[in-house]
Amino acid sequence: MRSHLPAELNRFVGRDRDLARLDRLLRDARMVTVTGVGGVGKTRLALRAAAREAAQERYCDGVRLVELSCLNDPGLLDHAVVDALGLTDHTARAPRRLLLDHLAERELLLVVDGFEQLVDACADLVRELMRGCPGLRVLATGRLPLRIEGEQVFSLPPMDEADALALFAERARAASAGERTVQGHETAAAELCRRLDGIPLALELAAGRLGTLSVEQLLRRLDDRFRLLTGGGRGALPRHQTLRTTIGWSHELCTAAQRLLWARLSVFAGTFDLEAVEYICVGSDLPQEEVLDVLGELIDQSLVTREDGAAGVRYRLLDTVREYGAEWLAETGDAERVHRRHRDWYLGLATWCELDWFSPRQAEVATRVESELPNLRASMEFSLTSPEDAHLAQYLAGTLWFCWVGCGRLAEGRHWLGQVLDAEGEHDSSRLKALWVLGYVAVLQGDAVAAIAALQECREEAELRGDRVAAAYAVHRSGCLALVTDDMPRAEELLRAALAGYEEVGELNSNVLMGQVELAMAVGFRGRLDEAVAVCEQVVEVCDDHGERWARAYAQYVLGYAAWVGGDPAGARRLLRETLAVNHAFHDLVGSVLSLEMLALVAVDTGDPAEAAVLQGAAERIWPSVGLPLFGSAYFYAAHVLCEERTRERLGDAAYEEHRRRGAGIEADAAVARALGGGREAEGARELTPRQDTQPHEHEGPGHAEARRLPLRVERGDGGLKR
Repeated sequence: MRSHLPAELNRFVGRDRDLARLDRLLRDARMVTVTGVGGVGKTRLALRAAAREAAQERYCDGVRLVELSCLNDPGLLDHAVVDALGLTDHTARAPRRLLLDHLAERELLLVVDGFEQLVDACADLVRELMRGCPGLRVLATGRLPLRIEGEQVFSLPPMDEADALALFAERARAASAGERTVQGHETAAAELCRRLDGIPLALELAAGRLGTLSVEQLLRRLDDRFRLLTGGGRGALPRHQTLRTTIGWSHELCTAAQRLLWARLSVFAGTFDLEAVEYICVGSDLPQEEVLDVLGELIDQSLVTREDGAAGVRYRLLDTVREYGAEWLAETGDAERVHRRHRDWYLGLATWCELDWFSPRQAEVATRVESELPNLRASMEFSLTSPEDAHLAQYLAGTLWFCWVGCGRLAEGRHWLGQVLDAEGEHDSSRLKALWVLGYVAVLQGDAVAAIAALQECREEAELRGDRVAAAYAVHRSGCLALVTDDMPRAEELLRAALAGYEEVGELNSNVLMGQVELAMAVGFRGRLDEAVAVCEQVVEVCDDHGERWARAYAQYVLGYAAWVGGDPAGARRLLRETLAVNHAFHDLVGSVLSLEMLALVAVDTGDPAEAAVLQGAAERIWPSVGLPLFGSAYFYAAHVLCEERTRERLGDAAYEEHRRRGAGIEADAAVARALGGGREAEGARELTPRQDTQPHEHEGPGHAEARRLPLRVERGDGGLKR
């Protein structure tokens, strides 16, 4: 069983009694909240306890982590949990409903970390999930309890003296690259640990200074600092005072450049990379050429942590350290300027990513956007704080269409697009882009009413203002809507008009190529399969020239169907497997399930009816996450019926049902591995981690709903369904 928890970057020290107590609580209670002052080690303890639970395989559906510390909008809470669970869903279901449906029959431990800024919304969500999902257990961390029924609160104390000294010594060795830093200075080190109240964050910050100071020097400086800061705020807990004092003491020990960078780094949400730091945090008092060295110094002092992942080397401020830096940034009077630079950087990043989506770097773009989402959200939130910047929020939400659609975030995209379009603003081009993207998302969600409203407004305003690009996109997405609602003549008319509009303005990207594939579908539905094939062959050629994989997969799906119609099942299987591999890598459920359905039909035609039944069962398991099975479409249903009739005829009803039921018990990842040639043994594999691989994370390709109408033509003859 996979735990889906982050690996520990350094050795876990002490806390044996606390771990044992938390283990007992997790065995006896369904809801446990670890509370305590910031920096006391709540997250580290919870993750260690969760990892132990995973190692003991107590939860057959695994352990998942939801990190909320960088999330401030309660409206995104459900989306964050959906994302953490790696769910792919193409329906218009609310995220809360999706969570309830998914978790209803699963046995899973959900670790909810850092909820205090969302306590009311989080309490409401956890309460509803606990009531509706009997196999769910929750381990939460925060500075205060959620105060819901059944919650067991574990107030985490600071480390005892022995554990505190062990942690300090461990981190001291790492900071000084030596083995004898504390040895011989045990008395001073023990006094230091006592003065720091055994708070792990304070201990780690102090240990980070041992590269330049001795333990005795640290203690003397800390003594001085405590004498200066003995008052604290009225009603403040002593441990809060200690932590703030320790962070303030670390701040005092920083150089002017280090303090500046620390304050400016506080504008980042989540992780960040060096390029962003070198743009956002510079000034006349901190030249760009000095940033790297100063950042390294903050890392040496444990004020900034380094993380290595799929997106490369990234950095993070601990929440308490970030809060302190933000206060100092406000005191400097420079907060507005730095926040604007942050917003401008991520506007530029989104623009670059949109352009690079149409390139061989689609996978890199998907990974980059995944890692930068907290900062992109923060940029939109900042732009919405003033009416004069609302157009920038609209531009950013519209530019991220490839993230909402291509990286499987339709519901979050709908959330942001609704927010930015509700804001006042006079910049028409940005608003028009947000409108057609909203229409696109609504089409893919099956919300025809919202799609029509957004696309009609976009088209009317675009024509009024002479914005030919926005007009073409509005017409294009209106054609998609006609396609998915079975109005093929109208779909062909609108898609041809949109493609002509794109050609007039010189537009060529993944959207344009998908428009061609959608046109191929529309003409194929009208009986002109040769024309559809010709169009898709052209799309494949252009995709190959530009390294584009996303639109290419849909073109290949049409070509795979055409190969099956033409009596070439081997060619059809090859094309459909290639399509399935790409769709699955991008987490495009619709493309994946359609490929599985067609591969089932190919299997029965090539003499393996048992495998066809298994694949139909596997597809049956996926359809509820897409919407109405087979979309209620006669076109899709005809192919499914043809496969089922032929399979039943060759196996018999009882054997067909047995194989179909077995297929319905296979997880999606294992079903895909099986269909790609992994063999029948793949059906026993557990679910993989949808958002922890290095492939593009795409729940929904542009036009994925448009692909619903494939297979294109399956006619009924006297002898039953046939090609």
